[in-house]
Amino acid sequence: MVDANSTANFGVGAFLLAASEMVRYHETENKSAMIRPGEIWPDNTGTHINAHGGGILYKDGIYYWFGEHKSDHTSAALKGVTCYSSTDLIHWKNEGIALRVEPEGSGSDIEKGCILERPKVIYNELTNKYVMWFHLELKGKGYEAARAGLAVSDYPTGPYQFITSYRPNAGIWPENMPDKHRTLKAKASDFEGKLWTAKWRKVIDEGLLVRRDFEGGQMSRDMTLFVDEDKKAYHIYSSEENLTLHIAELSDDYQSHTGKYIRIYPGGHNEAPAIFKHKGTYFMITSGCTGWDPNEARMFFAPSIRGPWTQHSNPCIGKDAELTFHSQSTFILPVAGKEDTYIFMADRWRPHLPSDARYIWLPIEFENGLPVLRWKDEWNPEL
Repeated sequence: MVDANSTANFGVGAFLLAASEMVRYHETENKSAMIRPGEIWPDNTGTHINAHGGGILYKDGIYYWFGEHKSDHTSAALKGVTCYSSTDLIHWKNEGIALRVEPEGSGSDIEKGCILERPKVIYNELTNKYVMWFHLELKGKGYEAARAGLAVSDYPTGPYQFITSYRPNAGIWPENMPDKHRTLKAKASDFEGKLWTAKWRKVIDEGLLVRRDFEGGQMSRDMTLFVDEDKKAYHIYSSEENLTLHIAELSDDYQSHTGKYIRIYPGGHNEAPAIFKHKGTYFMITSGCTGWDPNEARMFFAPSIRGPWTQHSNPCIGKDAELTFHSQSTFILPVAGKEDTYIFMADRWRPHLPSDARYIWLPIEFENGLPVLRWKDEWNPEL
């Protein structure tokens, strides 16, 4: 004969044990569901995510992370641009190569072995196209080409079709370059061996390199994209031998430049721009130019995308703040569905083993209306 009380007690005990196990399971899941800056970040196959210098597109409930595919031995492009997808910004599915470089000997601008950096993708509502821009250097030419590359797809994960590469705004003056500076006679050759002098800084500010590159278009290296609330899109890039940032308006289909652009802090030596808008103010975080080595971040803000832009102090606080936590900015992501929530994305480069470069993602905090970055060993965007 079965004792009803014993059966009931057993049922309660089993329920409590199961509940306890479920709590432990979720605690384990929550503990593992963390962003851990600087650590290996495995994708769904268990392989470290290979999407460096990247940016993120959010579409229909899914985040798409695009970045440079790095090999173990070179930072040149041997495969192309990778794409990963996620719904929680922590667990990422490898979607494969979104933009594939062309075979060696093809003569394409994006031939295998070119330098293809900092790809960013935005969605165009008018054309229903996904538009990718990136910094491109032609194979075997070092960093002398300084071009913007364009590719387009019907789907977020690709494949993307390479369209063209060029230097932006050929034959067009910056909107904020005074007329009197457009006809000055100083030339770059006048200052060979005389760089970083007061006179040299003055002529850089007056547009020496803008005039030099006027006919062929302005240099375009480290870059990002930004779509404003009115759906206007902007290409922000390091120009003038990395001495000056340009903000250039894109056409309505996001596939060309309109010719409207401005210069920011001529001679300031800024690269790695990352931009976002918070409560009507535009913020941009950049780095200095020290090659693969990290340096102190810079921050700028403006009431309009066209300026005027004002420089503020380093937004990083705490240990290693002067080295941006040993990283360099690449993108700032507004978190979908969470007002005033942004993620600072940066890369910790490892030039001797490029594929092992790490990702530094940190939440942006605000103090006195200004962005602040503090190191966190681990964190969750949902907590």
